[in-house]
Amino acid sequence: MMPPAKHEMEVFSRPQPTNVFPTTNRSENIVVHAEPPVSASNNVNPCLDDPQQMQETPGRCSILRESLRPVTLKFEEVGYSIKVVNTDRNWWRSAEAKPDKVILGGVTGVVRPGELLAMLGPSGSGKTTLLTALAGRLPGKISGSITYNGQPFSGYLKRKTGFVTQDDVLYPHLTVIETLTYTALLRLPSKLTKQEKIEQAELVIMELGLTGCSNSIVGGGLLRGISGGERKRVSIGQEMLVNPSLLLLDEPTSGLDSTTAQRIVATLRGLARGGRTVVTTIHQPSSRLYMMFDKVVVLSDGFPIYSGNAGRAMEYFGSIGFKPGDDLINPADFFLDLANGSEKQWTTTWWEQFKVLLERGLKERRHESYSGLRIFQVMSVSILAGLLWWHSDPSHIQDQVGLLFFFSIFWGFFPLFNAIFTFPQERPMLIKERSSGMYRLSSYYFARIAGDLPMELVLPTIFVAITYWMGGLKPSPLNFVLTLFIILFNVLVSQGLGLALGAILMDVKQATTIASVTMLVFLLAGGYYIQHIPRFIAWLKYTSFSYYCYKLLIGVQYTDKDVYECGFGKQCKVLEFPPIEHLGLSYKGLDVFALILMLFGYRLLAYLALKNGLPR
Repeated sequence: MMPPAKHEMEVFSRPQPTNVFPTTNRSENIVVHAEPPVSASNNVNPCLDDPQQMQETPGRCSILRESLRPVTLKFEEVGYSIKVVNTDRNWWRSAEAKPDKVILGGVTGVVRPGELLAMLGPSGSGKTTLLTALAGRLPGKISGSITYNGQPFSGYLKRKTGFVTQDDVLYPHLTVIETLTYTALLRLPSKLTKQEKIEQAELVIMELGLTGCSNSIVGGGLLRGISGGERKRVSIGQEMLVNPSLLLLDEPTSGLDSTTAQRIVATLRGLARGGRTVVTTIHQPSSRLYMMFDKVVVLSDGFPIYSGNAGRAMEYFGSIGFKPGDDLINPADFFLDLANGSEKQWTTTWWEQFKVLLERGLKERRHESYSGLRIFQVMSVSILAGLLWWHSDPSHIQDQVGLLFFFSIFWGFFPLFNAIFTFPQERPMLIKERSSGMYRLSSYYFARIAGDLPMELVLPTIFVAITYWMGGLKPSPLNFVLTLFIILFNVLVSQGLGLALGAILMDVKQATTIASVTMLVFLLAGGYYIQHIPRFIAWLKYTSFSYYCYKLLIGVQYTDKDVYECGFGKQCKVLEFPPIEHLGLSYKGLDVFALILMLFGYRLLAYLALKNGLPR
């Protein structure tokens, strides 16, 4: 619906029927219909009314008894504005302060337990912003009042509020039952046993009609999985695990066909009839969908033009010459899922969160880490390198030194560029789950680091095992083990740098560019190509983990007793070979210390960048 012209808006201030009361201030043109409370018969709690149900599902009933507390959501004169940055380059205009941009202007409404309220309006009308404000996740100052049973938003209420974003942020390789089980293990309180939490996940699957696809993978992108409607119900199911009293959804029918959209809205209506308060934004509802709504709020440019009973909206707009619903277009996401400053209490311990996140991460990322393409990439390079250096003669010292430098460079590049994608890709999932108070950032971070160890260290171990023996390096088990240890150490340091770059920039293209330049510097200053670097720039090599790795590999491979042919019938000590002698191998302890410092320093930097870069 197009917003009415100024002279047409005057119609809103005329006397209203007895069951309608006008609001005040800038929104005095709004029509808000007072509704009687929903009948208590709608708020049926099976665990309180059915003893058999309580005995059969004690875990579920424990959650219901504690958390299904009816919530009446009331918002009055809610306003929200943002400051406009002046980008005018004309100096005589830049001094003039631009007025704040109004996103919401005096929105009023009420929704009670058992009711389904839908927010309608054209693109950019402020529906998502209002929904985010009602969820207590909108940053900055909000004017007016938003109350929940007459009380302000609290940390306790946040845990009892379900918030489903427009995009289904789910792990594609997990099955439906795995997705909901892991969420249950993280979100449900510690007083419930693991089996009771699993039962809760199974009951939610039954309630949402997902039994038929419970063992199917979620899928996404190029991975075929469940349907779009089933994915949306899985997202709703993640919030339903805690049996929320208040459920808010942003565009739950976006991208779905009309039949699937009708099933989703019917599901929401059924959840509301169970005693919950349900609020949703909706995209271009059909007449069948509209008939399911109890109340609607119609917004235009952030200002409400109707708020009340859905069945009376057509009559009201018809009386002033407007028809709602037909001209609404898809709204744009403005400010989604931002954290508020309210205190959180965690429902599970740090250790429980760590274990569940570690298990989930291993199951989800094994498909990526051990993909056929990545295995082929590593195996092909290792075999090719083994053939190129096939049983290299120890007397050809330059060739063997080149192989060791190749080790340090390849296992510097490969893990670095893989790690860059980690946090930018998982950022939407982090924002979604942490805004719901599912886990601490530290438990996620350490679970991610621990889960990467088997994922990232298996392939370099296979690589070294193949290339070391094919390349003709010293055939000693001790030398092989020490070489492998140094390579794995180098992998962890390189991965840490990639995690830090990804967390700081949160942009894959920018991080890849910076990483390419960084590794080029490390390559040139690694001690193989240039031995005599000018003093004013020689400090660069001390920032290169490849430099320390290369030095340690040389130090492990050769001793004072090793010689090579340096002329016809003449033998020289390997450690006196100019490129090796110039490295200076007498400070191995400092080299190890430098790598340890980088190992922990890069990961600490990544954690701090992640902590500061994510909404709280």
